[in-house]
Amino acid sequence: MFIGTLTVGNGEAFYQWFALYFPKNPMFQPWQVLTHMFMHGNFMHIAFNMFALWMFGTAVEQIFGWKKFITFYLLSGFGAAIIQVAFYLQFNTGLTTLIESGASQSDVLSVLSEGKYSTAWVPLLGDNFDSFINAFNSTMVGASGAIMGVLVAFGMLFPDSKLMLIFLPVPIKAKYFIPGIIALDLFSAITGNSIFSPSNTAYMAHVGGALTGFLLMYFWKKNEKDKYRWN
Repeated sequence: MFIGTLTVGNGEAFYQWFALYFPKNPMFQPWQVLTHMFMHGNFMHIAFNMFALWMFGTAVEQIFGWKKFITFYLLSGFGAAIIQVAFYLQFNTGLTTLIESGASQSDVLSVLSEGKYSTAWVPLLGDNFDSFINAFNSTMVGASGAIMGVLVAFGMLFPDSKLMLIFLPVPIKAKYFIPGIIALDLFSAITGNSIFSPSNTAYMAHVGGALTGFLLMYFWKKNEKDKYRWN
């Protein structure tokens, strides 16, 4: 899909079809919940994600088996998408404010769909104006959410493995390193301040993928008895 993004429709067609749009945006389609995981913004984006998937996914897949690994990976990606969209549902609060002021929902969505907004919305929405506009226009691509689930699985399976950041070459055990990365993503999502990732990163997707991965691991640890897990 990355090659298709570069070659089909001047790089825009695949984004319009397969990136994940906000559900109230007319560009949204149900299949985007799946397809966005296989889309990437540029070469460095896909290279970094595939490197992380290889680094951590190889060890996890050897424990799970390939069928269970793929299931885990996709479910983590779905969870990432759901949490990110839920985070953007603050949009509904702004929409309700505008409706209560006398605007109709269809008119508001129509204006937004044209890439415009009314200056009358600014005093009504106040500090929430930017987040309101950004939520409607948001798109999400990449496997990062699913990979965060894999990273959590790695940390739970190999908690004493030592990891380190490229620019912070200090070995840290996975059971401390991975929660720290998730905490930084949560901080960035809430405050809007980027620490390590680009400012357009879908931080709550990272948190959602990690949370989904943790819940799956917890459930499987509690209930699975097959030879591929927890022996």
